[in-house]
Formats: sequence, structure tokens, C-alpha cells
Amino acid sequence: MKVLHLIDSGGLYGAEKMLLALARQQQRQGLSPTILSAGEPGMGDKPLEAEALRMGVSVKPWRMRPGFNLKGAREVLQWAQDNQFDLLHSHGYKFNVLMGLWPRALRRLPLITTLHGYVKAPRYTKSWLYELLDRRILPRMQQVVVVSDTMKGLIPQSLVASNSVSVIANGLATEVVLENSHAPVDQALNAFFSRHQKVVLGVGRLSREKGFDRLIHGFARIAQTDPSTGLLIVGEGAHRTVLEQLVSELNLEDKVFLPGYVANVSAVMAKASVLCLASHTEGLPITLLEGMNLGVPVVVSAVGDMPAVLGEGCGGTVLEDLSAKPLSEALSEAMAQGRKVKESTSWARERVQNSYSDTAMAENYLRVYRKVLS
Repeated sequence: MKVLHLIDSGGLYGAEKMLLALARQQQRQGLSPTILSAGEPGMGDKPLEAEALRMGVSVKPWRMRPGFNLKGAREVLQWAQDNQFDLLHSHGYKFNVLMGLWPRALRRLPLITTLHGYVKAPRYTKSWLYELLDRRILPRMQQVVVVSDTMKGLIPQSLVASNSVSVIANGLATEVVLENSHAPVDQALNAFFSRHQKVVLGVGRLSREKGFDRLIHGFARIAQTDPSTGLLIVGEGAHRTVLEQLVSELNLEDKVFLPGYVANVSAVMAKASVLCLASHTEGLPITLLEGMNLGVPVVVSAVGDMPAVLGEGCGGTVLEDLSAKPLSEALSEAMAQGRKVKESTSWARERVQNSYSDTAMAENYLRVYRKVLS
């Protein structure tokens, strides 16, 4: 079975890591997956492409004009048909829309999508428009996969009623994460860790829905009483300027570091004192599973499937209120590494290894593929 995964990625974050883990397991299942990674003309290798090559996963870098590019979409579709792929698997708004617009009779190839998460963008923005188009195009898919039960409520109920929706939890390549965690970090990161006895870590795209502003406000209270603690926010995105301005306003320049994109987040995570996901919205973030797998204490907002994954608090701290005071208190308690925290990290590690493996994820996707192709 030849599967073409379609993605236009902005880094090597949760969706990209999930896709790489899935493709690698599909190779082991005897399938022939290829990742078509889109980018703008003239762009060099993207992080996803470099990591796919390193892992031995087939990848096709594809450069095309951004936006609503029907000509480019047609060229992608023609290439997929010429290379005799059996199925198209889209990951993200761009290819959901560009592939879903074509009638099945013209497309000829069945199309499924994985919804990794909605960003709930402000109205009338570009992201809001893509979200709106995405929801309108979903009924044209042969199957829609969501990564959590919570996400079912965000898509058209007619799809749920027609049994065109499957829930498949993200899976983690646990042994790869553990192996990567032992690698050294670069000089700038190592210097930051050396200057601070404890480090709070945030990971993800620098975008509004990730709630990094809430994390900074919470950390500011910690910094007032414990100047030896630092805050590291790993990732890149459009919200960087807003976050940098907030850091400056709170006089935290010497305690907060935004290094941008980091290739090996596992190595950074292994050195952190606590991982915080202060998101406004989530599905099932790979970052959370990575932290749990590495035994890092976690503090998360009560959104998406994060509370369920953590056993409603058995594997970490789940907060309904992420204002500065309760968030700072939860982070401080996690970094104290008391008996309760050690018990929760042990529970979390076992939870990931037993329930969120990439093997189980790949088996569930194979069942969806066979259903669609039949």
C-alpha cells in the first residue's frame, strides 16, 4: 500500500513528530509511506525533511506558491497519480483544502485527514479563514481522524453521525525519545542551564493559543522570590514579538530565554525541572507525551485530552485556573520534587509506555486505511 502524507510544516513540533513516528512504523508494517513536505519556492531543507532523511523515511520536498494555489494543488495530485499512490493522507489546513476541493471523480485517490488541533484564531484573520474552509471541506474526506475525543465536538456533527470520524491517539516513539534525551545541547542552551539551578520549560509554536503569555506571568512571581530559576521557551512563531515585549515589561530579560527552533527538544527536556503546557486549546500534544516518557514533572491546563492522559492528576498537575498565582504555585511545587511529584512522574512514564506507543497508533491507522480502500 502506497500512502502519500501531505504536510506544510513550520518546524518539528507535535504534528511533525507524530507523522515521522507513524511513517516509520508504517514501513515496519510493510507499507510504502512518503511524506510530501510543501514549502515556498527557494526555501531550503525544512526541519521535517532533514529529520525524515535521518530516520530513513521517504520524503519529497515540494516547493509551491503559498496560499490558495489550485495550480500547485493540481500538480501535486498529478504527481501522486503518476506515482501510483493508493491513498492521500493530509495533515493540516493547507492540504485539507487544496486536495478536498477536487471532486472524488477527478482526484481518483481516496483522501483522509488527521486533525491535530484547531487554533481558534481571531475572527477574520487568515488562520480563521483557513479554519472555516477546513470545516466546510471535511465532508469531502473519506475519513476524518481526530487525536482526542474532545476534538470530536469541534467538527460537523453530520460527520460524526455518518461514522466518518475516527479517534486515534497520538503515539510516541518512546525509545527514540529516550535515546535523543542523552545528546548534548548547544552552547547557548547549556550556558542558560548552567546559570540557573532550576528551569521551567515551555515548548511549541509561538502562537496565541499556546498560552506562553500566561506562563511568563506565572514565572514572574517565581522570579521575585527565587532568582536562581529560569524560564526557557523553545519554539518559533508569529507571537515572538509579543512575548519578547512582555518579558521586557516584566524585567525578566536575564531570566527568560527564547532560543527559537531547537532540533532535539528531548535533550532540552531531560535537563528541565518542570514542563508547562499553558495552552488555551490542545488535542493530544506529543510534547506532553515526551515529557511524561522522560519523567519530567508536568503542569498543564485542563484542555483537550491532557487531563485524561494524566489520569485527571495522577501523572501531573492539571489546572483550571492559569492566572499567575495558581500557576506559579503549581510550578514551584513540581520543581520541589517531593514524594507526590516523584510518584506522579513514575505513573506518567508507565502510562505513556503502555497506552501511547507508535505501534498501537500505526495499527489503528492501518484499520482506517483498509476501511477507506474497501
